[in-house]
Amino acid sequence: MENENKQKAPIDLGKIFKTLGKNKKYFFIVLPIVFVLSCVYILSIPRYYKTNIIIAPEIENLKSSGSLGSLASSFGLNLSNLQSNDAITPMLYPELIKDYGFVASFWEVPVEDKKEDIKTTYFDYLQNHQKSAWWTPAIDGLRNLFGKEEEEGKASSSKKSTQINPYTLTKKQSDVVGAIQGNVKLSYDKKTYAITISVEDQSPVICKTIADTVTHKLQTFITDYRTRKARVDAQYYQKLMDKAKKEYEEVRDKYVHMADANTDVILESVSSKLEDLENDMQLKYNTYTTLQTQCQAAKAKVQERTPAFTIIKGAEVPVKPAGPKRMIFVAAMQIIAFIGTTLFILKNELLKD
Repeated sequence: MENENKQKAPIDLGKIFKTLGKNKKYFFIVLPIVFVLSCVYILSIPRYYKTNIIIAPEIENLKSSGSLGSLASSFGLNLSNLQSNDAITPMLYPELIKDYGFVASFWEVPVEDKKEDIKTTYFDYLQNHQKSAWWTPAIDGLRNLFGKEEEEGKASSSKKSTQINPYTLTKKQSDVVGAIQGNVKLSYDKKTYAITISVEDQSPVICKTIADTVTHKLQTFITDYRTRKARVDAQYYQKLMDKAKKEYEEVRDKYVHMADANTDVILESVSSKLEDLENDMQLKYNTYTTLQTQCQAAKAKVQERTPAFTIIKGAEVPVKPAGPKRMIFVAAMQIIAFIGTTLFILKNELLKD
């Protein structure tokens, strides 16, 4: 019974506060040290800015099948995407940022920030103009002592990044690709069909520049994909039409020359040849006009397949940094330090008892 009473004994809050008050010197030592170290750490990390663009691309076959589509939409599902003729649906657009070829298309984008005195390409900006914490160069120096990969990557990289195969990269180039993939985020809303493009960067001006560039390249990719087959068909009919026109003009010239040379000749052989040339000319002309109509229809199909984009929210030059949250970080570290110190004091007192 005595053991049960000891186990069920209530927590003595008065004793806890008394113990903490008696050992308050630990708080006066730990909390200021943690505060200083937290400030030094968080102030060493460069600030970054964030902006985003929301666009709504044109999507085919948005009508779902009756009540089944309404029921599916209530659960956040979209049956219209399953009915689309496109192999690449809008839900797959965010996956583009994982493709090194698509990311490499940003390398030669010119970026400029007059405040920071920067005017170069995005590739060079990420490689040579990024701010970093004071301990980063020391860590990189230690890494270089244990391998030559970093030096080889640095030696092989150049400002002519268009000559680099994006699928066979060095370590340095791969780091730049990773930086772009970390800075640029694409997301798709299944309910509103809107695509959100978010970009983070240390420069607010370059942040907006890259956001606009990603939007343009995404629109170009979608347009090229949606119109690819129509453009191939249009080029094919254009080629056939040009060939038919050339053949028609050749036959017409032959007919005109022969008719002019035999104006006063009344021979059956000449009349027969003229008639054959005239029939051939008419046949070539009919073929040419038919292909011309098909070519115009194919060109109209290209325009029909070209999607329209609506920019719901444009990118602005951010004024306030998005992070790191310095005050929140310092406050969180103070709370953790306070809790840790409290547990340390109480643990020592309990062991003494």
